Amino acid sequence: MNFDLTEEQQILVDSVQRFVQNDSGTERFRKLRETERGWEPAMWERMAEYGWLGVVYPEEQGGFGGTFVDLALILEQLGHGLVPEPIIPSVVLAGGLVARLGTPQQALRWLTPMTEGRTSLALGYAERQSRYCLHDVKTEAQRKGAGYVLRGQKVWVLNGHAADHIVVAARTAGAQRDRAGISLFVVDAGARGLTRTAVGGMDGQRTALLELDGVEVAEDARLGVEGDAISHLEWAIDRGAAAACAEGQGAIQELFDRTVAYLKQRQQFGVPIGTFQALQHRAADMFAELELCRSTMILAAIQADSEDDEERQSEISAAKLQLSHGGWFVQENAIQLFGGIGVTDEQDEGLFFKRLRVLQGLFGDADHHVDRFQRLGRFANDR
Repeated sequence: MNFDLTEEQQILVDSVQRFVQNDSGTERFRKLRETERGWEPAMWERMAEYGWLGVVYPEEQGGFGGTFVDLALILEQLGHGLVPEPIIPSVVLAGGLVARLGTPQQALRWLTPMTEGRTSLALGYAERQSRYCLHDVKTEAQRKGAGYVLRGQKVWVLNGHAADHIVVAARTAGAQRDRAGISLFVVDAGARGLTRTAVGGMDGQRTALLELDGVEVAEDARLGVEGDAISHLEWAIDRGAAAACAEGQGAIQELFDRTVAYLKQRQQFGVPIGTFQALQHRAADMFAELELCRSTMILAAIQADSEDDEERQSEISAAKLQLSHGGWFVQENAIQLFGGIGVTDEQDEGLFFKRLRVLQGLFGDADHHVDRFQRLGRFANDR
């Protein structure tokens, strides 16, 4: 398979790379993590002007008709600078569902303002008891006149503290763990009965806890067919996992590059420690895992556009597992080679370490994806 970038993709990568180097390095992230929002609306608008927020959507919805690979290339470069703007929750998760299920009127109402950088979105799907089971949903949406009333809670909603509109998964029929009976609704951030509590993550970014206490939405706030959302929700979370692998690849590469540079600079016994054979072997092993992460990430990004559920799930689970295991190998060895100072807040390496830990758990940890890989019959149970 040819993994070479097209000329257009290389131009895209170069432009994002320059953006990170010139305008959004780790020093910017350090400042933003102390703010209430955690990211800048002005920078969000700038990303929209570059076309990054609409690259993955079809032209008839105001996008650029690109592929998920194009978006993955953007996320990979943004990972080098810990850029905190909410592309994964807004563009990949909620925006992806609006584009997939929404009518032209709904796309114009919620997708267009986001791709223009005027609003941001979020997806509320996880609940306290659900862990990674997407159809474990207690939140209810009951019919009331020409609309619905939503009651329940959502946890760890990425960008939920700042989003203008939130796509919420709620049960319109069935028991708590039934696959059927789950629907998606778009809730305005200012809706009566919606309480948002911002929660700081270990990586310095923000999530939110949502309380829906009698939130009323109209019929046209529902995305797609009532009670038929689970397969679409699984599709969106798969793409979220692929996006996490793409951003994680940039973070791993940055951590590896910084480690190699440190080995060439730090001296002991009058020579750079990078001349010690044992440390050279360690760096070589880190590079091997880094390249495995890259190859599985690319395959996951390619399959993210696939409508073949089994192929999409298997490749994305493989990439997520490699991010968790291979990425961790790079992380722990980077910290060891830097010494204990690597995990201190003064060192940028610790920031990448923490962000990677979050990305490794998002949308399924290693155990979750091993189980799914086995259910798909992709390797033997005694692997």
